[in-house]
Amino acid sequence: MNTISTTVRIGSHGETLVGTLTTPGHAAPFPAALVLPGSGPVDRDSDVRQLRLGITRELSDALVAAGFATLRYDKRGVGESSGSFLATGLTDVAADARAALAVLRQRPEVDASCVVLVGHSEGALVAAMVAAEDRDLAGVALLSASARPGEELLRWQAAQIGPTLPAPVRLLLRAFRTDLVRQVSKNHARLRATTTDVARMGGRRINARWHREFLAYDPRPDLARITAPVLALTGAKDLQVPAADVDVIAATVPGPVRAVVVDDVSHVLRSQPGAPSLASYRSDVRKPVDERVLGAVTTWATDLVRA
Repeated sequence: MNTISTTVRIGSHGETLVGTLTTPGHAAPFPAALVLPGSGPVDRDSDVRQLRLGITRELSDALVAAGFATLRYDKRGVGESSGSFLATGLTDVAADARAALAVLRQRPEVDASCVVLVGHSEGALVAAMVAAEDRDLAGVALLSASARPGEELLRWQAAQIGPTLPAPVRLLLRAFRTDLVRQVSKNHARLRATTTDVARMGGRRINARWHREFLAYDPRPDLARITAPVLALTGAKDLQVPAADVDVIAATVPGPVRAVVVDDVSHVLRSQPGAPSLASYRSDVRKPVDERVLGAVTTWATDLVRA
C-alpha cells in the first residue's frame, strides 16, 4: 500500500518534539490516531537501543492500512526531540501528548472530528489523562493499561515477577532473606523523599520526578471522566499490568467500553508460549506484535468511523 510520511515538529513548553505523520496514499482528509508509547526513553517507534519493541510503529502501520492517518513522536531528549528525558515528569509527558494532539488536529490531511488516542502502557495512562479533559475525541484505546495507583501496581509487579526469576536468583534472594515486594516498598520511600527532577539511586541517575508522580497517580478518577468510547486491551500473560484491570476500566469509564484480554500475550504485545517471563522479551520482540492485538485495535477504530 502506498503511504506518505511527513516529519512533524511539535512545540511543547519550550521543547520541540519531532515525529512522523503517516497517511494513506489516497485522498484526504483521514480519520487519525495519535499513538503514544510506553515508559522509558523510547523513540517514535517504541525503540530503545537495547530493545527494539516497535510497538507504536506496528500499531501505526496497521492503522494506516485501515485508512487512518497516524502521528507518533520521539519523547523529550530522545531521537530528534529536544529536552532531557531524565528531567521529564509524567505530567510533562501528558502535556506533550496534548500538544501533539493539537498539532494533529490542525493538519490539513486530518479530519479533526474523528481523532482517536491509542496508548500502550505509560501511553495508555497518558491517554486517559488527556481524554479526561477532552470531549472531542472519537475514541481512546488503552493497551496494557493499569487501573490502580502506581505504587500499588509496582508492588503487584514485584509479586508476579519474583516467581519467574531463574532458580539461582530465587535461591540468592532466599539466602539473603530478601522479600522483593518489601524491597520495592523501601525503594518507593526513598523515591518519595527525593525533591529534584533527577536523583541518584543504586549508583545511577533516574528520572525521580517521573517516579514520584507515577507512584502517586491513580488513573481511576481520570477514567471516570472519559466520555469517548474506549477499547481496553491487555494480554493474559502480562506481568506488568493485571489483565483483570480491563474489567475495572469497563466498570469505571461511563461511556461504552470494549474490554479484551488476549490469550498468551505479554506486556510487549507479543505471543508468549509457556510460562510468562520478562526474560523472554528479547526473543519475543523478534516476532511482530500479535495480529489479534492489531486486529482488535483496527476493528475498534474502523467501527467508530462507521458508526
